[in-house]
Amino acid sequence: MPADIIRYITHPQVQIDPTVPVPQWGLSPLGRTRTEALANAGWLASTTQIVSSAERKAIETAEIIAGRLMIEIREAMHENDRSATGFLKPAEFEEVADRFFAQPHLSVRGWERAVDAQARIVRETEVVLARNRPGDVLFVGHGAVGTLLFCHHAGHAIDRVHDQAAGGGNCFAFTREGRRVLHGWRRMEEIGA
Repeated sequence: MPADIIRYITHPQVQIDPTVPVPQWGLSPLGRTRTEALANAGWLASTTQIVSSAERKAIETAEIIAGRLMIEIREAMHENDRSATGFLKPAEFEEVADRFFAQPHLSVRGWERAVDAQARIVRETEVVLARNRPGDVLFVGHGAVGTLLFCHHAGHAIDRVHDQAAGGGNCFAFTREGRRVLHGWRRMEEIGA
């Protein structure tokens, strides 16, 4: 019998609106199209649980993928808390994100510390996996906390070198048994093929 696979997928492109709080951003038309193509690829046949962050973009991604499956929403699976700065223009955001990963024990400009965000996302996924329900599990979330989760399971120090590719809509996978990483970040088009 094949081992259960745990996947963590990030939402793809979003509709950026500086007047709307980031957790309330939804998918852009491109993000929606990419997710619909993935949902129709049939690669989730063995998935029995879909667990999503409570942020709108993650929920929209999960809803497109879910099909017949119920979605469990977990509030604490949110992206790293960046509410201290709110929306940042892309160049400034990238600079602060670089510092977030480079100084994981410090709060950069009031953001949640990377070590705290990592502990939170690991705890949230472990609560779900501790139920030990049969079948594959799909977590739907975000790039920064997803990278922190990947670093944890891969045995890497927190470092942005392990971040997903730009644009989101990437996935990594690990085994339930032993939490062994099966593959690092892959674009959703690659895993759905």
